[in-house]
Amino acid sequence: MNQKLTNNAMTNTPNNLEDIKNLAIYNTQAIAALTNKIDDLTTNVNELTTDVNRVLARSAVLDDVILELQESQEQNQRSFEQYRQDFLEHQQTTNAALNSLEAILLQLIRIFPQQ
Repeated sequence: MNQKLTNNAMTNTPNNLEDIKNLAIYNTQAIAALTNKIDDLTTNVNELTTDVNRVLARSAVLDDVILELQESQEQNQRSFEQYRQDFLEHQQTTNAALNSLEAILLQLIRIFPQQ
């Protein structure tokens, strides 16, 4: 479409049937171009929505994994603390038993001195 026709068709009221026809053709082409752009935009939005849904699904899985890891870490920490406490108690019991055995041994040495 030439510049004169475009200017006349876009800025002035059509003067004759040819101008109206050209304006209709121009509008049809513009609508077709917009339709193509809308189709492209719709495709892009659909792809973006798919990507976002995939990311959100992965995020939900990772959130669950992190929660399980935190729970597992807390359980392991509690178990470690219990094992540590048990170890300290066993160490105290062992030390007490060794002290008792040492006292018994000293008494036996006094009772039965080496000859």
